[in-house]
Amino acid sequence: MVFTADADGRCEVFTWDAGTRRARRVTDRPGGTLHGAIDADAHVWWFAEDARGVGHWRFQPFTGGSDLPGLTGVPDGTARGLAVTGGATAAVGIGLDDSTTVRVGPRGGPGREVTRVDGAVSLTGLTPAGDLLVLSRAADSPRAVTLLTTTGAEVAVLPGDGPHGRLWALGFTPAGVHTTLLLVREHEDRYLLATWTAATGALTHAWCALDTQFTARWYPDGRSALIRQDRHGRSLLHRADFARRTLEPVPAPPGTLLDAAPHPGGDLHTLWTDSSHPPRMTSTAGTPLPPLGTVEGRVPGTLRDLRTPGPDGPVHTLLSLPESGRAPYPAVFLVHGGPADHDRDAYDGTVHSLVASGFAVVRVNYRGSTGYGPRWQRAHRVGVGHTQVADLAAVHADLTARRLIRPDATGLWGSSWGGYLVLLALGTRPGLWRAGVAVKPVADYAAAHAVATPALRALDERLFGGTPGQVPDAYAHSSPIRYADRVRDPLLVVAATHDTKCPAAQVRSYLAALDEAGARHESLWLDTGHDGYDGADHVNVLRRAVLFLDQRLRGTTRTTPPRRPAPSGAGSAHHTVKH
Repeated sequence: MVFTADADGRCEVFTWDAGTRRARRVTDRPGGTLHGAIDADAHVWWFAEDARGVGHWRFQPFTGGSDLPGLTGVPDGTARGLAVTGGATAAVGIGLDDSTTVRVGPRGGPGREVTRVDGAVSLTGLTPAGDLLVLSRAADSPRAVTLLTTTGAEVAVLPGDGPHGRLWALGFTPAGVHTTLLLVREHEDRYLLATWTAATGALTHAWCALDTQFTARWYPDGRSALIRQDRHGRSLLHRADFARRTLEPVPAPPGTLLDAAPHPGGDLHTLWTDSSHPPRMTSTAGTPLPPLGTVEGRVPGTLRDLRTPGPDGPVHTLLSLPESGRAPYPAVFLVHGGPADHDRDAYDGTVHSLVASGFAVVRVNYRGSTGYGPRWQRAHRVGVGHTQVADLAAVHADLTARRLIRPDATGLWGSSWGGYLVLLALGTRPGLWRAGVAVKPVADYAAAHAVATPALRALDERLFGGTPGQVPDAYAHSSPIRYADRVRDPLLVVAATHDTKCPAAQVRSYLAALDEAGARHESLWLDTGHDGYDGADHVNVLRRAVLFLDQRLRGTTRTTPPRRPAPSGAGSAHHTVKH
């Protein structure tokens, strides 16, 4: 198997040999490596990218050897999918500015272009025979899923718009089984398992319907699927048997399963965590799996689930409380990004650090979050961003009324879209929060849209119902820069110079607007992209943010950083402070 883990403060790719119980480090790149895979012939693949996310696929034998290009003659771009057959046929999807190219060829040989399409498209799968590809667009697109031959001929186009319901492709059956594509269909506020074959076309299986989002993968026999469901901040497993048309629960410990994979002989490998335990790999058959990094001692704090009444249903909050002191506590709202994501009962190093420092940590699965069904994810009652800020404010009022948090010592901290919500909350509800930390945020929606990746531009257009040119008022209404002159509370903004998702220029414009308004703020610039894989940068941000919130919310000044469970290493950043 292959996995990613910490190596000298960076994320890198490793192999694991269960027979010898030994791990081998495969990659050693200055910026770290996140994307790794292993093919049926035990070759290890990884995406060698720069700070902007631009690069190419490389591979080497499982036991080591020279690094080779996955396919030759393929231009560098962003990673949009990899698939390799047992016959050593490789297919890659590469993002090139405003288009996607799909190349196919023998592993290590020349890559032939099968198709080039406009916009962000993902290569989702390749049949074991290497004769059929599946491409995925936005799940609500009229061309949500496209099947085509490796010569580029379209075989089927499956819509996800209108009455059909959104559609996602997951993968083909294993080798030796009749070719079937596994799909998920959203229909009438539920998610259903679906399949496609050349003989039947797309079939939706009404007997396999769940109320919240899930993903699935084939069992080795190709006759049933393992379903991993995200539901209300935790994970559930099910087995869908297509022959018997049954859906049965699969035992799983409480918490979150970050991954689950069935293996021959009934073995099930999982990557499990909860709020008190860092991720660990398990095998139901006792197969030796790599031990992952952990933390010293017991993870502090206790976790509570709370629900706050709201106009579209209760808002679910995961509340982590320190073990020392008494309520009400100083609190930090740790705001998740996405927005198509959710907070989970899972270990989080930031939560660990804040709770160990005496803060309550509030994680709100606001409207728009996954894990609560289609209707909850679509709810933007008072506009993009403003709906989510309303939920944060409602939970703030609820926890204050319950005397769990101190309203005079409550701050916000979010990254990416979570950082966007921090900026919007401070500008639209000044005085409610006493400080904020926004990491790599969207600060000016229209400006970010103009230079963001095609995938993010498409997401913006789905959220707002058009481009900034088509619906300018909607973008302006939801942009934090519009409210910069109303910010009254201290703010730390962390941004990255090579960020292609939340570009640096629009952050600089926002900081300039804060300067003009005389707002108290500090900034920290990282010489990275949006998704930095260097642990030292994460440690730098963690230390700076915790100290900033500690001083602003409790008026304390530390001479040493708070206890943290992060790796050490050397990073690069520069700082500016404005009061």
